Amino acid sequence: MSITPQDSHIGFIGLGVMGRSMARHILDAGYQLSVYTRTKASADEIVAAGAQWHDNAASLAPVCDVIITIVGFPHDVEALYIGDDGLLSHARPGTYLVDMTTSSPELAERIATLAQEKGIHALDAPVSGGDVGAREARLSIMLGGSEEAVEAMRPLFEIMGKNIVHQGAAGAGQHCKMANQVAIAAGMLGVSEALAYAKKAGLDQETVLSSIGGGAAASWSLNNLGPRMIAGNFDPGFFVKHFIKDMGIAAESAEQIGLDAQGLRLALERYQELASKGGENDGTQALYKLYV
Repeated sequence: MSITPQDSHIGFIGLGVMGRSMARHILDAGYQLSVYTRTKASADEIVAAGAQWHDNAASLAPVCDVIITIVGFPHDVEALYIGDDGLLSHARPGTYLVDMTTSSPELAERIATLAQEKGIHALDAPVSGGDVGAREARLSIMLGGSEEAVEAMRPLFEIMGKNIVHQGAAGAGQHCKMANQVAIAAGMLGVSEALAYAKKAGLDQETVLSSIGGGAAASWSLNNLGPRMIAGNFDPGFFVKHFIKDMGIAAESAEQIGLDAQGLRLALERYQELASKGGENDGTQALYKLYV
């Protein structure tokens, strides 16, 4: 199949903080785009720009050659894909289903098996890069599924991201994303503590950031979320509640594969504490509030 604006009708489900930018890039590239999201108001802007609105996933599925989903939680993914009203029941044979939600590796494998039985191609393709990466079309995309399906979808992935890597069979993309979240979880503890240390030591935090952000301590989280912490900007590029969900999946997967992920568990406990204090809808950089 040729994934070109002339040959392909794309469906996009989930227009949240990241999804709306990702869908807009596809529309701006000239593709015919159909969209569905549970809150219709979230789609008003992209519909006004030329996308077609659908009231449910079942009506969107039969008209699309490719359907991309990025929703909140594994139970949302399961409900969207599986069952009488799910995508797998209404998509045509030959359709490509691409789930970009951070979800369960086991669920990704199950969806791929069910899709194969129906002659449908399924990929798990979680992303990293946050709201900025989505807006600037430079997401890191981690792919699980057949090489053939990955290469067929590459033109679309290149519209949304820059670092596009096939990790292996179904579920491998989600396992890679779990590794990503494990690294970020412990790293966010370090970033928060470092900037809190600088403040309590009487240093100018921005000056400290200019030094450590270019040295061995440098990380995406430090250089992109550190300035937001210093400014007291806790608006969500990625919600605390969604990060807790990701860390929960990672902790469960780590246990299944026999990894004692102590840093991950500590970060999860701290983020749960933040959520219990009303921070579940803040951005992940709000962890800093526990330290100052």
